[in-house]
Amino acid sequence: MNGQPEVAAVVVTYNRLELLERVLDALESQTYPVGRVYVIDNASTDGTSEYLASRRWKRPASVITARVNTGGAGGFTRGIEAAAAGGADMFWLMDDDTLPHPDALEKLVEAYARSTGMRGKAPSFACSQVLWSDGSLCEMNNPEPTWDWSRPLAAGGTWLDVQSCSFVSCLVSREAVRSVGLPYREYFIWYDDAEYTLRLSKWSPGVFVPESRVTHLLASNRGVNWGDVTADNIWKFEYGMRNQVSAAWSLRRPHIAVVLAENVIGQMRGSGVPVPLRLRLLRAACRGLFFHPKRRYLRS
Repeated sequence: MNGQPEVAAVVVTYNRLELLERVLDALESQTYPVGRVYVIDNASTDGTSEYLASRRWKRPASVITARVNTGGAGGFTRGIEAAAAGGADMFWLMDDDTLPHPDALEKLVEAYARSTGMRGKAPSFACSQVLWSDGSLCEMNNPEPTWDWSRPLAAGGTWLDVQSCSFVSCLVSREAVRSVGLPYREYFIWYDDAEYTLRLSKWSPGVFVPESRVTHLLASNRGVNWGDVTADNIWKFEYGMRNQVSAAWSLRRPHIAVVLAENVIGQMRGSGVPVPLRLRLLRAACRGLFFHPKRRYLRS
């Protein structure tokens, strides 16, 4: 891309109107202006549709309302497709509880450009430092470094090389999406972002930009813990289990499954998770061995 890239923000939302309003306000106040905001409304029932229809936008915006909830994976896939059709050079992906600081996008774009010049090839993505509401590190959103993560620092850069991150402020290039395809919408939720950025990093590593900051508006600062499984939330963990095993297979990275097993066993030890729920997770893992969504690509 030549000159300043046009960045489209892609926000996926479901029944979190109060948080969404704050996120959209923050997007429209960026020091590096967002070219267009794409909001994917996953069939919300809390008045989100009516709010978006009547909102006084300060930046160009497109609202895409799904007839059914397609999950984060389906929403981001649809948003990237729409933003690409709209001519965007880069896609800034985030959930509806991601509050970007005023210069978050500016710092991402700057680091992306400097990294491109330094390494001679553009990174596939750039991600922000994710903080919790009290300013501490958000436990849920730590990017995974490459083996040589400090190489940019040795060359005078202010970013680190990473191989995966969450969709809580992830800037992805159109070129990278065109090369590796779209996220697997069939994943629905959990591990869709990790699988996708791992896939992107096989094309070119991503960069973690500490100077770009966002706040993840979670109720509590706690990462995914398999010891927290209950009858009410197990459906989420089942998606995570299936998807992580699926990713280990499709990416040819068996260590993903090894780490998963270590985490599940370690975190469940002494947790009191009932045996029937543990068996459901085991069945979900087995499904992951045979769950291989077809890769889809941009049409333009």
